[in-house]
Amino acid sequence: MTDDAASGERHPADDSAPAPGTRRPGGRTARTRAAVRDAVLAGLTEYGYPGLTVEYVAEHSGVHKTTLYRRWKDVEGLLADALDLAGEDTWTPPDTGSLEGDLRALAHEVVASFADPAVAASGSAMIAAGFRSERAAAALRGYYAERFARCEILVERAVRRGELPAPADAAPGAPADAPARTASRTDHSSVRHAIDAGALVRSVSAPLFFNLFITREPVGAAQADQAAAAALAAARAGAFTTDSTTADAAGSAHGTDS
Repeated sequence: MTDDAASGERHPADDSAPAPGTRRPGGRTARTRAAVRDAVLAGLTEYGYPGLTVEYVAEHSGVHKTTLYRRWKDVEGLLADALDLAGEDTWTPPDTGSLEGDLRALAHEVVASFADPAVAASGSAMIAAGFRSERAAAALRGYYAERFARCEILVERAVRRGELPAPADAAPGAPADAPARTASRTDHSSVRHAIDAGALVRSVSAPLFFNLFITREPVGAAQADQAAAAALAAARAGAFTTDSTTADAAGSAHGTDS
């Protein structure tokens, strides 16, 4: 058990779990969170979300049950923080020198992560939990949103290399050599285009997740290469290029209706 469990002392800095998306300092608090996260993943792997209990996490993390209830409140809080902590890792998207290689590497990462039974079990359980708990679903969305944000550099590099067309900016007087945008900006007086990096990355993993979780079909290198090739072809065809004036027009229409 941890020191606070053995002594019964309260530590004000540890009284509440960090809100999703925040960063906490290292030291004993970080070690406690890591131990709890590991226990949550172990419990999900062994019993799934329906069988995960605070008592199990207490036994396998060495953190007293009363501390878990005080900081995380319930199983949903434990799961949400485990996902938030997973999002604080140092993962970076691949940099192979080409967009084709980067997308292929991403697809192979997905396949490899579910080829390892231990990793696949906990990952599958996390996804399944999102169907049973809205708080878990929100944490899962936050986790992947962070991943997609990190992948914006893939699009930026591809535009600089000339592998994707630079997003056009039709604003009057815009310089021809203005930096390429990879995120939409709202401007009612101009037409701005951007490449949605998140949508591009999702299109790589989507068919693989479909096979894994919907049709329950095996995935391997061939499926990974196919998913990457399809996403690349779609990107080159402009499938992920957005026009911010579409959203502006929709917003104006709603405003008029009201």
